[in-house]
Amino acid sequence: MSEEDIRAARLEKVEQLRQLGMNPYAYHWESTHQAAPLQEKFAELANGEEVDIEVAVAGRIMARRVFGKLAFFTLQDETGNIQLYLEKNRIQEGMADIDSDAFNHLKQLTDVGDIIGAKGTIKRTEKGELSVFVKQYAILTKSLLPLPDKWHGLTDVAKRYRQRYVDLIVNPEVRETFRRRAQITAGIRRYLEERGFLEIETPVLQAEAGGADARPFITYHNTLEMELYLRIATELHLKRLIVGGFEKVFELGRIFRNEGISTRHNPEFTTIEVYQAYADYNDMMALTEGIITTVAKEVLGTLEITYQGQIIDLTPPWRRITMHDLVKEYTGLDFNSFQTLEEAKAAGKNAGLEAIEDCPSIGKLLNEAFEQKVEANLIQPTFVIDYPVEISPLAKPHRSKPNLVERFELFIVGRETANSFSELTDPIEQRQRLEEQAARKAAGDLEAQGVDEDFLTALEYGLPPTGGLGIGIDRLIMLLTDSPSIRDAIAFPLLKPEKSDSSSESAT
Repeated sequence: MSEEDIRAARLEKVEQLRQLGMNPYAYHWESTHQAAPLQEKFAELANGEEVDIEVAVAGRIMARRVFGKLAFFTLQDETGNIQLYLEKNRIQEGMADIDSDAFNHLKQLTDVGDIIGAKGTIKRTEKGELSVFVKQYAILTKSLLPLPDKWHGLTDVAKRYRQRYVDLIVNPEVRETFRRRAQITAGIRRYLEERGFLEIETPVLQAEAGGADARPFITYHNTLEMELYLRIATELHLKRLIVGGFEKVFELGRIFRNEGISTRHNPEFTTIEVYQAYADYNDMMALTEGIITTVAKEVLGTLEITYQGQIIDLTPPWRRITMHDLVKEYTGLDFNSFQTLEEAKAAGKNAGLEAIEDCPSIGKLLNEAFEQKVEANLIQPTFVIDYPVEISPLAKPHRSKPNLVERFELFIVGRETANSFSELTDPIEQRQRLEEQAARKAAGDLEAQGVDEDFLTALEYGLPPTGGLGIGIDRLIMLLTDSPSIRDAIAFPLLKPEKSDSSSESAT
C-alpha cells in the first residue's frame, strides 16, 4: 500500500473509534511505571512467573504480533521497550464495562505507531520476555502515517534531520544523544554555579554586532525604525556586567552567524561564554579542563573516550604549546626569524602553503600556516597558546612576547572546541583595534564589525583584569556522543527546503 492508502485506511479507523464512543485523541493517561525501570526491577523474574503488582504504562506501538486470542505488542516509551501481553479473555473481563468487544477492537483498530496506555500485572513469558499482562487498555493517539520499515529504518540522512521526530522514534541512539546533550549542558551549568558563577541573559537583538569576526544576520525593528543584528557572540554584554561589578558571569545560549553549513558549522549554534574578574588565560585553561573533564566523567563515566574510532584521552593536564612552536613542528617554518612579509610568504610557498598572496601581515600568515598544516593533526586535547595580535582584536597583549596576545584555543580531534583570552582592558587600545576592524568592514570585509561605542564607554569606566572563555557546546556534544556531524548534535538543524535537497547534504 502507498502511504496515502495507509493514511486513508487509518482515517477510517479514526471514524470507527468515534462511532464506538472512543476518543482516538485522548486528553490524559496516568502512568505508574516506565519500561526501563520495570525491566531493571524485575530482571530476576523467572520464565512463566507473574507478579501480582498493578502497573500502568503508556507509549508507542513499535511492533504487533496477533495470534487469534493472543496478541503481543512492543511498547516504546522514553526509557525503552516493554512487551504488552494481550489475552482475549483477560481483556474482555477487565473491560466488560467499557467495551464488550475490546480485544477485537484492539486487533482491528490499532496499528504500529499508535500511542496506547495499558494497565495490568507483570509477567515473564515462557520464552523469557518481561511483559505487562494487560487487563485494560486505551487508545491515546491514533497515528495516521506509517513508521519506516523496521528492517531498513530511516536511513536517508537529510530526511532524518528534516523529520527528527521520526528519527527519534525509530533510532533509540538518537534519543540517547539528546539525553546526553541535556545532561552535559546541565553539568556545565552546575559546575560553574558551584564555583560562584552567575548566569545572566544578554540580548539576542543588538544594534551593533560584535565579539567575533563573523557575518551577522540582519533584521529590522518596525517601531524603532532601525536595523538590528542577531548576536554573533555574547562577549561584549557579559564584559559590561564585569564592569558593573559582577565578578563571575556566564551565559549558555544561541549564537547566529550568517555563514556556510558543514559538518562543523550550523548558522544557529550554542556556546557558553564565561568571564571572571581578576583572572587571566592561564586560569581559563584550568577552568576549561575542569568543565570538560567533570561532565565527561559525570555523563560517560570515563575520561578515555572513542571518537569515530580514535581513542581520546581527556585526562588532565592537557598539552600546552604555542602556535609558533606548532607551526615550526609541522612545517619547519620559524615565523620569529622572518624580517619581512615577503620573506615569510616566500618561505610559506616553499612549505606548501596555498592562497597566501593576499595575507597582509606575518601574523595572518602564521595563522594561515597553522590552519592549513597543523590544525587537523591536533587529535588529543591541546591548548594552542599565544596568538598573533592581528587575529585577536579583543585579547590583551602578551606580557612578554611582542606582537602576540594572551589567547588560547583548545583543539580536540582536529577542531577548535574552546577559545579564551586574557581580556583587553585598555579602552584606548581597544578603540584602536575596533577602528581597524571598522576600516576592514568599510572596505568590504563581511565578517568585520563596526565600533561599539557603548562598549568602549563601559571600558572607560574600568574593566578589571578579566579572563574570558568560550566553549562550542555543539562541538563538545559531538565529541562526547561520538557524532560525526554537528547536525547529529542539534535536534533541528537548518536545512534547505526539501525540493532543494542535494546529494551532498545527504552525504554529510
